[in-house]
Amino acid sequence: MPLIVITGIPCSGKTTRSLELKNYFEEKLKDSGQHVEIINESDAINQAGYNKNVYFADSKKEKAVRSSMKSDIQRKLNSNDLLIFDCSNYIKGYRYEIYCTTKLYKTPQCTLHCNLPIEQAWLWNNKRSESDRYEEEIFNALVSRYEVPEATNRWDSPLFTVMPEDNLMYDEIYCYLYKGKLPKPNLSTQSPPLASTNYLHELDNVTKDVTNAILSMQQLGTNCDIKIPGSSVNLERVTTPSKLAMLRRQFLTFSKMQQNEVNQIATLFVQYLNNNI
Repeated sequence: MPLIVITGIPCSGKTTRSLELKNYFEEKLKDSGQHVEIINESDAINQAGYNKNVYFADSKKEKAVRSSMKSDIQRKLNSNDLLIFDCSNYIKGYRYEIYCTTKLYKTPQCTLHCNLPIEQAWLWNNKRSESDRYEEEIFNALVSRYEVPEATNRWDSPLFTVMPEDNLMYDEIYCYLYKGKLPKPNLSTQSPPLASTNYLHELDNVTKDVTNAILSMQQLGTNCDIKIPGSSVNLERVTTPSKLAMLRRQFLTFSKMQQNEVNQIATLFVQYLNNNI
């Protein structure tokens, strides 16, 4: 299934937009025999037996339900039918995981950001029934955690942003999902090329130099926006030495299969750290 990822702060109109998209695509695809389905976060929370205020207050409950929804997406992805993921999707790392899944299945994905001023979202929340309302503490926490999608992030692209008064970009979304170029397969699912000894040596040395530079700056008390020698991007924030070592090992595993240009290793490693810290 081509996938539309819906994202936005609480009470920003995500479910309304999901239903609008479902109605449009059902009409658009009615003669093709293709189906449109919504995976809804609120339904998943209720099926797990949680009240959403209790759910969002417990990171373990959140992690379990997010994992369940991602598995549901994996089961339902195919090249024809359309899947709409109606969820807060406030963590950019989670959106990246979904993106990797669609690449694995070689199916297109786009992101719809329901953009709404916080004050208006709070007013909409207060108009809901008491059982469907966010508590103020939970609402504020979700707003503060929200990582706004950016068109420059490949996992958020193409990004369609819509305000409450806007009409949806139906035709643009349809053209991308059904007439656009299919994504390249995820390299982690392909047969790895034979890595040259010299490349592995450079990969090990460059990532080790980047790690040492980060640890040195951390010891000097620098905890964010660290300039890395040999890289065109800065490290946004640091982490513990043990996690840094774990992420380096993961990056080495991925890079052995991809064999990037040697002069890109440092930049790609820093980008990988920024996405996973």
